[in-house]
Amino acid sequence: MQSAQAKHALIDAGRWLSAQGWVPATGGNFSIRTEQGFVVTASGHDKGALQPEHFLEFDARGSHISGAGKPSAETDLHLALYALSPDTHCILHTHSVAATVLSRLTEPHSLEISGYEMQKALNGFTSHLEALAIPVFDNDQDIPALARRVTEYHSHTPIRHGVLIRGHGLYAMGADMSETRRHIEALEFLFNCELTRRQLEKNA
Repeated sequence: MQSAQAKHALIDAGRWLSAQGWVPATGGNFSIRTEQGFVVTASGHDKGALQPEHFLEFDARGSHISGAGKPSAETDLHLALYALSPDTHCILHTHSVAATVLSRLTEPHSLEISGYEMQKALNGFTSHLEALAIPVFDNDQDIPALARRVTEYHSHTPIRHGVLIRGHGLYAMGADMSETRRHIEALEFLFNCELTRRQLEKNA
C-alpha cells in the first residue's frame, strides 16, 4: 500500500473509532504497513479529525523518513508487533472503557473468552466453543521494555488478533484495514459482553 492510501484509510478509521467513543481525548494511535515501511499517527491529535499532515512515515527498520510532529511513545510497540508477524499489515490502538476495565480485572496473562457466536468474526475461529485468549501485559512507560515482553510472549504463544495493555487499552491487529476493523469491532463486542456478564454475576 502507498503511504497516501494508508493515510486515507487511517483517517477514515479514526472517524469511525471516534464515533464509537473508543479514542477519547486524543488517545490511541494507528498504523499501516506500506511499500516503503510504515505510516503511524503522530502524537497529540484528535483521532476523529485526522489530516494527512498528522502522520509520520518510517522505513522498514523503524527509522523516521518523513512527516512533522512528535512520534507516539508507543510507535516502538507497533513496530514490534509488525516484526512478530509478516501477515500483520494494520494495527489500531484504542482506549475503550470495556477493554480498559477488563484488562485491570484480569489477573492472569490472558483474558479468556468462550461461548459467544461473535468469536467467529475473528480470523481462524469457526465455533463459539473455541477458547479465545487475548494476552494482557502490565502497562509500562518504558515502551521498548514492554515490546520485549510482548515479543517474548509471542515466542511461545503466537499473538493472533491483538493484545491488551492493563489499564490502557487494546491493540487490534489484522492482515489489512478491513480485517483489523472487523477484529476490533468483534473484540469490543466480546469485551462488553464479558464485562456485563461479570457485573451481573457479581450482583446476583
